[in-house]
Amino acid sequence: MHQTVHPRIPVSTYRIQLNRTFTFRDVAAIVPYLHDLGITDLYCSPYFTAVPGSSHGYDIVDPTRLNADIGTEEDYRVMVDALQRHDMGQLMDVVPNHMGITRQLNRWWQDVLENGPSSPYASFFDIDWDPLKSELQDKVLLPILGDQYGLVLENQELQLVYEDGRFLIRYYDHSLPVAPKPSALILLHRLDSLIRETGPHSPHVMELESIITALRHLPTRQDREPALVAERYREKEIIKRRLATLVESSATVRTFLHENVRIVNGTKGQPRSFDLLDQVLNDQAYRLAYWRVAAEEINYRRFFDINELAAIRMEDPTVFEETHKLLFRLLKEGSVTGLRIDHVDGLYDPADYLNKLQSWAKKELTVASDVTERPLYVVVEKILGVNEQLPANWPVFGTTGYDFLGWLNALFVDRANERAFDALYRRMSRRVESFEELVYRCKQLIMQVSMASELAVLGHQLDRLSERDRRSRDFTLNSLTYAIQEIIACFPVYRTYTTGDTDGILDRDRVFIWQAVAHAKRRNPAVSGLVFNFVRDLLLQSSNHAESDCDERLKFVTRFQQTTSPVTAKSVEDTAFYRYHRFVSLNEVGSSPEQFGIAPSLVHHQWESRQELRSTSLSATSTHDTKRSEDVRARLNVLSEIPKQWKEHVLRWVKINRCHKTHVGGDTIPGCNEEYLLYQTVIGVWPLAPLDEPEYACFVERIQAYMNKAVKEAKEHTSWVSPNAEYEEGIRAFIAKSLDRSIPNEFLDDFLPFQQQVAQYGLYNSLSQTLLKMVAPGVPDVYQGTELWDFSLVDPDNRRPVDFSTRVRCLTEWTRASSADADRLARAQDLFARRQDGRIKLFLSADLLRFRRAHRELFAHGRYVPLAAGGEHADHLFAFARCQGEEMVLAIVPRLITAVVPDAQTPPFGEAVWRDTWLVVPVGQEGVRFRNILTGEVVKTVLRGNKQVLSVGEIFAHYPVACLEKVA
Repeated sequence: MHQTVHPRIPVSTYRIQLNRTFTFRDVAAIVPYLHDLGITDLYCSPYFTAVPGSSHGYDIVDPTRLNADIGTEEDYRVMVDALQRHDMGQLMDVVPNHMGITRQLNRWWQDVLENGPSSPYASFFDIDWDPLKSELQDKVLLPILGDQYGLVLENQELQLVYEDGRFLIRYYDHSLPVAPKPSALILLHRLDSLIRETGPHSPHVMELESIITALRHLPTRQDREPALVAERYREKEIIKRRLATLVESSATVRTFLHENVRIVNGTKGQPRSFDLLDQVLNDQAYRLAYWRVAAEEINYRRFFDINELAAIRMEDPTVFEETHKLLFRLLKEGSVTGLRIDHVDGLYDPADYLNKLQSWAKKELTVASDVTERPLYVVVEKILGVNEQLPANWPVFGTTGYDFLGWLNALFVDRANERAFDALYRRMSRRVESFEELVYRCKQLIMQVSMASELAVLGHQLDRLSERDRRSRDFTLNSLTYAIQEIIACFPVYRTYTTGDTDGILDRDRVFIWQAVAHAKRRNPAVSGLVFNFVRDLLLQSSNHAESDCDERLKFVTRFQQTTSPVTAKSVEDTAFYRYHRFVSLNEVGSSPEQFGIAPSLVHHQWESRQELRSTSLSATSTHDTKRSEDVRARLNVLSEIPKQWKEHVLRWVKINRCHKTHVGGDTIPGCNEEYLLYQTVIGVWPLAPLDEPEYACFVERIQAYMNKAVKEAKEHTSWVSPNAEYEEGIRAFIAKSLDRSIPNEFLDDFLPFQQQVAQYGLYNSLSQTLLKMVAPGVPDVYQGTELWDFSLVDPDNRRPVDFSTRVRCLTEWTRASSADADRLARAQDLFARRQDGRIKLFLSADLLRFRRAHRELFAHGRYVPLAAGGEHADHLFAFARCQGEEMVLAIVPRLITAVVPDAQTPPFGEAVWRDTWLVVPVGQEGVRFRNILTGEVVKTVLRGNKQVLSVGEIFAHYPVACLEKVA
């Protein structure tokens, strides 16, 4: 068995999306390619048993088994063996916050539905068994019906079925258990008639009567004493076997039972015929309901507002142990070498969970002797707000890299043109509100329509607490609920992390709470500040409250913290980002659309700090969750440099396409805001290569599908909950007509030349950000397929199958080529000449990933040194050095390049372009030689004043980016 010494820290990762179309064996087949690319660790999406057909794996229904859609244990071993033969590790995506509960696949959830609070798994899920609505006492609300319960029932959509000694309720693809005790109602129906027909001494009927008696004497689901629970579980299984045997052996009983099932299922048009089925359903540990009521009455915590994903109580040691059995086995045997923790903010106590992981690892894994605090490589999916740092008590190696993405992307946005984009967006959208104000309104919307139940629970918890103190008992339920809602709407980060332990509240969290309450009070001058102060003091664990209320206060604080995160995510990422289109390159997970570009000095500062504190964080540029791929953003960023041209074209396109709009009920479709999003989208994703007719039709469908998702997420004219078919069809038709190339098209005639100009500049941005990611502090993370040009949009667009055969073929050709410096220069020139095919990005990635793998210590521990530039185009360079001992590598890229080469077809090469521009190098003597890893060219430092410099014209003599290695 392969032995891994922990922590194994990746040098680079490659994220792959596993599902039924890309399995363990498919991954095994590309492992040699990934190794040749320079990747050290595979980064896998979740692959424990999920809902069949899941395209992503985050709807896990059984964390104790591998996903059969992806492969068997043997298939998994083939993948792991391939990784270990190539000395590659595996970073696994772990989903600790929630489970899928659809259909009958989650055995823990099914047990809860059958047995209610007496189920041994009742504590696994975050269920409120004593909710505000008394009718839900000891029940779970299941909002799975497509219409009102009574209508669904009387339409015979709910069907009772008998199966192997038990009864089930079928509703389309849902299969729900019928509890044992209520099953007696079904068997009792017409029993007298059966006895009269067969006689009271029929052995089969006597057995049936005995089974009914046994059912009626079972302990109820409210009985939670261990002995009674054990009796219930033992006896109900015996009863099931007895009933199955009886039905199998007696035709009379079998006929009786099936006829009863038919009768219980009722007759259409006869409402009273459904009374018995209604009675059976009312006696279950669940209550079926119309799915639209979920937001107001649901009593189990969900993943965001998704009813099919139920939150689990990972803070319970039993839950932790049961859900991690398979994961820990894979870690212990070395199949998995690191973890990516999904949605860490959903957990009750993230620090506690992460410490449990590390404690287990320290005890069970082969750990390097000098490692004590973090023996297992763990990174967390955490969205950091402005000026927010990871909590210091989290024993992790960093984040999944959205913070890095935000800084890198902003570097290529021209901050000097923010006002021009503000003016154009006001004209296009006719909106004047700030993004901050929009987020506030979106939070209010989400709390009202998607998470009303969570707000109601918080309000009642707070009301109970206020009644226990004479200084707060006069606060009304409405005022308290309103205060909570306003504070959450003003919350500056996703969540805080108060746990009630002896360490108290974190200083960072204290600041965020004060900010949120202060903003809420300013927004509500007509509301007494005392009610806001009351909430603030609770969140800050003020000592003014009675010690006896400690548990209740902590329960409120914890629930509050677990609410702010999904509210923020749904409001910002899934609503505001689809409403605010000033410059959509900035509408990215972990980024702020308000930050229009950034000073290079700030990026240097951030990356210096990253090298010191979080050099093992992932450096991501595209992920499965990003709204646009790295190459789309790189292309769109060009627009920030040319606001005048962009404005002229957009206004022209609006006039040209006005005739394609439709008018319904006073609405013009699409609205100006959606139309502006469409033009940015099409600019960003337009293919580099010409498309034939079938390919073009698919492209247009991709744009239509994206815009349909975008307007639904915006929740202004249509939504997932309440679709507006006319509006959606209007946008679909507008896109089809605007992009119709089968007839003369004035829009395309104007659009395409401009788009091609932007696309050429965008390629330089893409190469620049690729190089920076590979050389900057952090662990470079490559999302599947993006080593070639990739112009994908948000999922499901970015989950399309990857053509690995093309990538393997391209890389194989490169690997076979000579590595002599002269040949490398010729290859680099050829790649640039044919840059449209994407191989230039592939080979840039491979060159740098291989170099990084061969110089691990330099990149792991080498200093980050910002490099200054001078001369005519100094402001259009971004450069830094990585230094360790005598080793030194320089990363130099252009930025905001339209000002350097006004003609997009002119290569940004040589002194004719860069003129008298130079780069200061931290060496002490003249003539120090640096070799370009990408081209093989060698440049030497010269003395300029009292500094050693390199000529930028020489650095970029034949290639648009440079990575220079100091040579003897």
